[in-house]
Amino acid sequence: MKTVFMGSPGFAVPFLEALLSSPHDVACVFTQPDRARARGRRHLSTPVKVLAEANSIPVYTPGTLKGQECVDILREISPDVIVVVAYGLLVPKGILEMPPKGCINVHASLLPKYRGAAPIERAIMAGEKVTGITTMYMAEGLDTGDIILQEKVDIPEDMTCGELYEQLALVGKDVLLETLQLVEAGVAPRIPQDESQATYAPKLKCDEFLIDWQSPASSIHNLIRAGNPRPGAFTYLKGKRFKIFRGKVVKEGDKALSDKSPQPGEILRSGPEGLIVATGEGLYSVHEVQCEGGRPLKIGAYLCGNPVQVGDVLGK
Repeated sequence: MKTVFMGSPGFAVPFLEALLSSPHDVACVFTQPDRARARGRRHLSTPVKVLAEANSIPVYTPGTLKGQECVDILREISPDVIVVVAYGLLVPKGILEMPPKGCINVHASLLPKYRGAAPIERAIMAGEKVTGITTMYMAEGLDTGDIILQEKVDIPEDMTCGELYEQLALVGKDVLLETLQLVEAGVAPRIPQDESQATYAPKLKCDEFLIDWQSPASSIHNLIRAGNPRPGAFTYLKGKRFKIFRGKVVKEGDKALSDKSPQPGEILRSGPEGLIVATGEGLYSVHEVQCEGGRPLKIGAYLCGNPVQVGDVLGK
């Protein structure tokens, strides 16, 4: 089928790669405009644009799809199907209705759960054990279209957001190709979503990753996993921002670390095996950190040049 691909971040790249290796004809790519993303405010292309240009695929980078120019471009291309993966721009009704085989979206959750911009991070923050990939026919509402296929993916208790992104992309590209086979043959199912089960995953804000040490250790662990690799869950140590990228909840049998009642955020043990920190419920062991202006380090390497004392309190 003649296909138009719409996507922007690194998550969308494996899906475009799969399409380029398939029998489908990728006629062009739509992606978000180049933006200042690095030191010096250099304008960088999206990962999808880089891949498309490397394969000599025409690329369009409108700031919105609402203008007549985009409609005219797509009418001239006349695609059989439009595939959308983490594009980041609203696709208006006029474009949704244009391709005869429909607009197909790949979403990184088991819809109707976690509709919206941050389904992977929100699932980890909520402590979900399972998520997945959904392909669906796009509709005007936010991720409300009829489901075509779904594939479950387990979330181990120590899996980070970056690791889950990779696993979902690996599974998702095969689900997309299977979906397109069904769509091309005219036998793709249309399963309405159960609105009573819908939950939402709004765009993340950086201040959501500030660690509240009065929370249970398990909740803090989920927040740290969701912030790895970006933007990083953070706290404060001696007045400076202190990011935490990895750690684990201390098991019940290891809690005889202090004969007093520690305050949340108080460091009870400091060594290369981890910083043991008191929380509102249980203890947390910090394993990988980044100080303000530094780079991520294993805790043992960090402590070599940055001593942290028992009794220091995180969050101040």
